[in-house]
Amino acid sequence: MAKTHNFFPISTLLLLFQSALSWNDQTRVATPPLPIPPLPSYSQLKWQQREIIMFLHFGVNTFTDREWGTGLESPSVFNPTALDANQWADAAAQAGVSLMILTAKHHDGFCLWPSKYTDHSVIGSPWKNGDGDVVREFVEAAKARGIDSGLYLSPWDRHDPRYGHDKLYNEYYLAQLQELLTRYGDVREIWFDGAKGSNAKNMSYYFNDWFSTVRELQSSINIFSDAGPDVRWVGDEKGYAGSTCWSTINATSLSIGNATIISYLNSGDSKGTNWLPAECDVSIRAGWFWHKSQAPKKLSELLDIYYKSVGRNCVLLINVPPNTTGLISKGDVQRLKQFREAIDTIFSSNLAQNCLVEASSQRGGKNGGFEAINTVDDDHMWTYWAPSEKEKGDYWIEFKSRSGKIKFNVIRIQEAIGLGQRVKKHEIYLDGIRVAKGTTIGYKRLHRLEMGVVHGYSVMIKIVKAKGLPLISSVGLHFDPFWNPN
Repeated sequence: MAKTHNFFPISTLLLLFQSALSWNDQTRVATPPLPIPPLPSYSQLKWQQREIIMFLHFGVNTFTDREWGTGLESPSVFNPTALDANQWADAAAQAGVSLMILTAKHHDGFCLWPSKYTDHSVIGSPWKNGDGDVVREFVEAAKARGIDSGLYLSPWDRHDPRYGHDKLYNEYYLAQLQELLTRYGDVREIWFDGAKGSNAKNMSYYFNDWFSTVRELQSSINIFSDAGPDVRWVGDEKGYAGSTCWSTINATSLSIGNATIISYLNSGDSKGTNWLPAECDVSIRAGWFWHKSQAPKKLSELLDIYYKSVGRNCVLLINVPPNTTGLISKGDVQRLKQFREAIDTIFSSNLAQNCLVEASSQRGGKNGGFEAINTVDDDHMWTYWAPSEKEKGDYWIEFKSRSGKIKFNVIRIQEAIGLGQRVKKHEIYLDGIRVAKGTTIGYKRLHRLEMGVVHGYSVMIKIVKAKGLPLISSVGLHFDPFWNPN
């Protein structure tokens, strides 16, 4: 029998060859490295990128010149003569703020909305003859400007007689929580705290029930408290995070209102099993509520707070309290505007973008998709430099001037936190001389140089210690004209 031979037509061979080339081209881009848990949720990532958000403390204390009300105030004292939530939202928009949080109820128990469950609210106020709703005006003004809304509902209530009776008060609190989270549309952050006077009645808060209710009613909300579960308190009211600040922490070690965990809240935990980033709260004035005798902080103070909050892997929550007319005072509005203009001045120009960028190695080789040049593009989250897994220790990335010396006094470094927070220790060198060092980086680390302005040809960032491969998403060399260390 004659032997048969199977031959492919030339056209088929060409198609197979082209497919092989195409497959090779596709596999030239390396896959991303595995994440290192815990990881942030979508809502937590969005929250982190806000960087600066605004608090508005407003209520009966505004009119009684107090910080903590007694709960005995008559609703009639609340009488703003020119309340304009649009002015609040305009001030926030001008400051580049994308989220505003209002004190719907503070410790005095007075409610800024017409709650069905108490008369201790705007119902009893001469403002709008008892028909007003501050929360409604607040959320509508924010929404009209593309700003998200948040609400604060104080657990401690010095007015309501149900306080101190666990079941009755928790039912009351949950009822008001349901009102706030069903009447006013999307709420992006709900604020719980553990503040309570030393002589306050014993009271057990059913936090787990509260949190479950929040989750049920608002799917994309972040819950803030000392213990999260989405955002944790930084542990002070100065707006300062620890020089080491992990977004990871062990939630089982946290409890709300526990003064013994302040240091732990401030620094986080490199071995933490929960992603629970810190929020730094501070007021633009000395007090949280408006007081005629107080003035806004200096611009230099606000910038210092910015470097120690946003610049240490946190979000800055800055309180700007409306006055007795129901407006944010002109001086506060002006200071907010100066603050935003100063930040834009400092960070609008990145000298690193004009540099030649090199690295100790890169994942996937020359065209692997994780080149050092990714650190100077406009994506500060999902494009990044990743070193080769073959490299062991002392990872570095270097920025070399293409013409003349670089003049700067601020270095910005950001990690690709979508794949976990990794860097434990880093150092920065200018022409071979160390000018800064630090521990954590996280979403953003800002080094404002203690020696002031420096000039040089080469800036090297060394990652000395990390959990797995360090992933650096962005680097900036900036000039801060407002910084004078002398």
